[in-house]
Amino acid sequence: IPPRQLGKYAGIFGAVFAVGTVAGPLVGGVLVDTSWLGWRWCFFIGVPFALLAIALLQRTLRLPTVKREVRIDWLGAFLIVAGVCALLIWVSLAGNEFDWASWQTGVLTGGGVLLLVAAVFVEARTAEPVIPLGIFRNRTVTLTTVASLLVGVAMFGGTVFLSQYFQISLGKSPTVAGLMSLPMILGLLVSSTVAGQVISRTGKWKRYLVAGAFIMAVGLALLATIDAKTNFGLLSLYMAILGVGVGMLMQNLVLAAQNDVPAADLGAATSVLSFFRSMGGTIGVSVLGAILANRVASETAKGLSDAGVTVPGGGGSGEGSVPDMSALPGPMRTIIEHAYAVATADLFLIATPFAVLAL
Repeated sequence: IPPRQLGKYAGIFGAVFAVGTVAGPLVGGVLVDTSWLGWRWCFFIGVPFALLAIALLQRTLRLPTVKREVRIDWLGAFLIVAGVCALLIWVSLAGNEFDWASWQTGVLTGGGVLLLVAAVFVEARTAEPVIPLGIFRNRTVTLTTVASLLVGVAMFGGTVFLSQYFQISLGKSPTVAGLMSLPMILGLLVSSTVAGQVISRTGKWKRYLVAGAFIMAVGLALLATIDAKTNFGLLSLYMAILGVGVGMLMQNLVLAAQNDVPAADLGAATSVLSFFRSMGGTIGVSVLGAILANRVASETAKGLSDAGVTVPGGGGSGEGSVPDMSALPGPMRTIIEHAYAVATADLFLIATPFAVLAL
């Protein structure tokens, strides 16, 4: 594909991502609401789609075979995976299984950092590294990598908890909660497709990245104002704004890096950006999930205290699970709805600076 045409195809990939993102929560909600299937089918349902994808690729994908001797960087791959896993385990378990300031934190963070430092040492001396460190001499690759990490934290970390907000604070079923995310996905689909086409025609991409990061920050800031009584029309507008920003930014960060590296480094640059975006999302979900659980617990305890009810242990669950709202008495349900709404709004407020930094 000529570099000038990459924007068009990046927009198409973004649109496909949007459709999949809409279909996933919606189908998952239907399965959860269906008593004779249940939540386990959220995992089984992906098997036929995976098999179909394998069959289509096997039948239609025809790539030229280039035979050459290669050296797989097993040690570098192991050190990178081990170091990242150690840090992700830390952010996932800290605050629940052990305190943030504890010996487990020291072991996991110290070990993770040492493994990643060792990975850098190995990658700098390997003939065919997993992550060629030389690509970071390119300013565009470095900046888009950092931006991808920040976008991952803001986008995935900020939006993944919307479904809980819909179900708990607004009292919707899993199926309806899946449908309620439609405005955000439609905004993503339209902006990703349009921005990709415009970039292909004009050859200019920087202005769309900056605009996307700005719009994304505005959307997150607006979602930080929601509560348990927010009108769905207003909520839809906020989600659509966020979707437009994400659509202009996400795939086009990869496009910017692809257009500024030699052909030999194209695959490495693309995989590095995707890796850091996914890692940012994982970190964002883990850290913001812990913050959500703590905020829900503290807001619930405050609400119960204001109502004159004393609950041992702080009055809230730190697990972050969705409670059975129908089993709660009316006053208790109102307190939980408010607690989740306040906690979710706080997550968007925390995610907003990451989008600003991506500018």
